[in-house]
Amino acid sequence: MSKITVAKKQSLAVSQTKNFLRTVSYENGFHFYTGIGKYSGLTATSLSEFVDKLQKVSADSAVFHFRRGDFQKWFRNIIGDELVAKRIDQLQGWSDSSAENLRKDIVKALEIRIAELILIP
Repeated sequence: MSKITVAKKQSLAVSQTKNFLRTVSYENGFHFYTGIGKYSGLTATSLSEFVDKLQKVSADSAVFHFRRGDFQKWFRNIIGDELVAKRIDQLQGWSDSSAENLRKDIVKALEIRIAELILIP
């Protein structure tokens, strides 16, 4: 592969990665619920805003969405970040009695991902 091809691929990868930090429209935002039809009043429109809002909603909301795979779907389909979706998929070992621990684990995974994205040249 030529140096130009490699440079173009690297540039494309960096621009796609930085795109994960963008803000999406309200309609495409993540709307936090605590149950079916029970909107919490909070919506996140970016990865960093998601972390902030996740810490404000009840831990029950984190469990509700995690069980349904909603977080992972939003990261994959709207944000386009397959890596963070896989990291959330891999969170295991929590129970209903540790909903707060689940929320903390998700927040930690997202904070690590945001730091990685910011550090990309």
